Amino acid sequence: QVQLQESGPGLVKPSQTLSLTCTVSGESITTSYYTWSWIRQPPGKGLEWTGVIAYDGSTYYSPSLKSRTSISRDTSKNQFSLQLSSVTPEDTAVYYCARGAGTVVAGTWGQGTQVTVSS
Repeated sequence: QVQLQESGPGLVKPSQTLSLTCTVSGESITTSYYTWSWIRQPPGKGLEWTGVIAYDGSTYYSPSLKSRTSISRDTSKNQFSLQLSSVTPEDTAVYYCARGAGTVVAGTWGQGTQVTVSS
């Protein structure tokens, strides 16, 4: 049974870079044809997909966040990571990592981690 766990700082200062890691257990992140996404939910708002890294290492980003987003992976640790640069308070959200397959973007989710952008 696959499990995902987000980790990273809960507080980031404006203009800095937000860095989060998702540790995956029970499934290799290189297994065909899974995808591994980052999704966030700002307070009082809906879910927003930020980007994905596929089993083969290819990446795709939300057009609205593409200029500030980078997703990478460490296959030796079975982890994938999100970096979001030049953050503002509008980037405050609960951040989730999730596994997808086929047309399902996020079938299995981590529990989420709160990130607050504030000075």
